[in-house]
Amino acid sequence: MKIATWNVNSLKVRLPQVLDWLAANKPDALCLQELKLEDKAFPLADLEAAGYHAVFIGQKTYNGVAILSPQPIDEATVVRNIPGFEDEQKRIIAATLSGVRVVCGYFPNGQAVGSDKFEYKLRWLAALTDWLREELKSHERLVLAGDFNIAPEDRDAHPDWKDEIHVSAPERAAFRALQDLGLIDAFRLFEQPERAFSWWDYRMMAFRRNFGLRIDHLLVSPALREACRSCSVDKEPRRLERPSDHAPVVLELALGA
Repeated sequence: MKIATWNVNSLKVRLPQVLDWLAANKPDALCLQELKLEDKAFPLADLEAAGYHAVFIGQKTYNGVAILSPQPIDEATVVRNIPGFEDEQKRIIAATLSGVRVVCGYFPNGQAVGSDKFEYKLRWLAALTDWLREELKSHERLVLAGDFNIAPEDRDAHPDWKDEIHVSAPERAAFRALQDLGLIDAFRLFEQPERAFSWWDYRMMAFRRNFGLRIDHLLVSPALREACRSCSVDKEPRRLERPSDHAPVVLELALGA
């Protein structure tokens, strides 16, 4: 089973790239973030024509998440937003695919440490963690995929990264709280190149200089650890004209019946 996550930073702009990537990579699930469009504008017909079903939740201009799959997605398994957490921002969608609970999240950016948006980020992360604790009780096989907006370790940020945001102690503690549920960073199960990042600013030739952060992650439940076969960043879409500032991250699982 191949599961990928990709912050496309506007699905309307990036749709041709997404369709090309689906055709070339044939994932069993593609988790998308930052759709930046309302549900009525979601390109369902284009995706269905390419052989993909989709569940999604969006809003105008900001946020929005979706899960795409070549297999039909049972709407009865779908959860939109964090249950019990009042939030106008559309950041979470979950569905069960081939017995695997796939949770796709666009985590808050946080703007700056100490800001109101940062406090919201920490509240949101705490609510997510509480909900996932319950999800794991009923879904032994679970993957949490998305743009976490957190670089969990020093090696996940360029050494010259100067901002506190994405690398602060409270954000990293929130990431560890997810790991304390038993979730495992699939990327770190495998040997990786030094300075392996998934996001590069559009400015200052950051991609060319590999001045980036690893903030897009796939965390797996303990029951899936042994099934993990590879996890890598696909930098090719970042080289395209008008790219997203994020690259897809791809997890391969070998699942038995």
